[in-house]
Amino acid sequence: MHIHLDVLGGVAGDMFVAAMLDAWPDLTAVVQQNLRLAGLEDDVQAVVHPHNDGVLTGSRFDVTKMGSEQEAIRPHGGHHAHGHAHEHDDHDQRHSRHHHQHVRDEHHGHHHHTHWRDLRAMLEASSLDEAVKRAAIAIFHELALAEAAVHGRHVDGVTFHEVGNWDSIADIVAAATLIEAVGEASWSVGSLPLGRGWVETDHGRLPVPAPATTLLLRGFTFHDDGRAGERITPTGAAILRYLSPSSGIGPSPHVLDRSGIGFGTRRFPGMSNMLRVLAFTNEAAVQERIGVIQFEIDDQTGEELAVALDHIRAAEGVIDVTQSPVFGKKGRMMASVQVLTRPDAIEAIGTLCFRQTTTLGLRSRTEARTILPRQAVTTGDGVCVKLADRPGGSTAKAEMDDVRPLHQSHKARSELRRCAEAEALEKSHDHH
Repeated sequence: MHIHLDVLGGVAGDMFVAAMLDAWPDLTAVVQQNLRLAGLEDDVQAVVHPHNDGVLTGSRFDVTKMGSEQEAIRPHGGHHAHGHAHEHDDHDQRHSRHHHQHVRDEHHGHHHHTHWRDLRAMLEASSLDEAVKRAAIAIFHELALAEAAVHGRHVDGVTFHEVGNWDSIADIVAAATLIEAVGEASWSVGSLPLGRGWVETDHGRLPVPAPATTLLLRGFTFHDDGRAGERITPTGAAILRYLSPSSGIGPSPHVLDRSGIGFGTRRFPGMSNMLRVLAFTNEAAVQERIGVIQFEIDDQTGEELAVALDHIRAAEGVIDVTQSPVFGKKGRMMASVQVLTRPDAIEAIGTLCFRQTTTLGLRSRTEARTILPRQAVTTGDGVCVKLADRPGGSTAKAEMDDVRPLHQSHKARSELRRCAEAEALEKSHDHH
């Protein structure tokens, strides 16, 4: 599997989770289960639900805390995971392992901090699957390293603000769950929107992209689409840093398996705030339907049958014709004939088989055929070479009819064929 992240609106933790669950809705249950195993309490609810922004449809991932009334935990219509680094103090040490993450109270104007070391201890002590646990801790660790660098502190001195909230913990644990659930996969991401302006955080007003985000996304490609606002949150950037994606899916053919759209909470004028997931299979092969006609001949001479099969082979809709010797009743030698056709040509080619051969009956069916993408390349010597894109890489095969008249000896033919195939592969790579 290869998964490409198409960053149209931006990347945040909730957008990544929503897009992945939109593509793999069957993983919703395991995400919900892992949020409980991570230590999130019963009054915190994570819900994926369909969303329509008036242009496109997809999914949203919302985390809410049930109290006297249900309130969403993403206050400003956006999700910002920021932290800072400082020396530990007695006040911060009083929080227990299971209750050191608190929801920011917008009505009363206070909020709580979460030490990275405490959050890490909570995840390490959780009942999460080891692979999910490692992924979640690694994503948080990327964020902690960036925050420590921004504030000039040791990583163990990092204290998170918004990232210590329940919604950010849910986002990262859910993201880790989905990354591990899809199994061995390669990842890629296109150019990222830069954004512009300022974002309000517990540190005060910070420039967009936020300082931690810029550190996390060193080496990534950006573009400016002219729209203001925070487009990549630190949590989204930490997920990207953990995935270490390539810049594209590469030149080899890929088969699109599924796609998903995850919406953010912000609204941008004239544009959907979405992250799209495109999941491809790495197999270069393509499946299609094919018609198969089979029959046996025991009363037609070899000369007549050869002419008949040439007529069938040349007919419109025929892909290939083969024959093989078999033994029939009373030990008679027969020719077993197989004709491959387009599915819509089975009836017409069956009629042609009755007309050209002496068979009294035939069998036909449709079945799946898996084929590799291929192309023909002509070298400077005029040799036609067939190139096939295989899962392990491209292969080349020179046409013997083009090689045979040029040189007589076996050694000369082999050398010409080898050179022609190498030249064709080089041309193909230069083209890509």
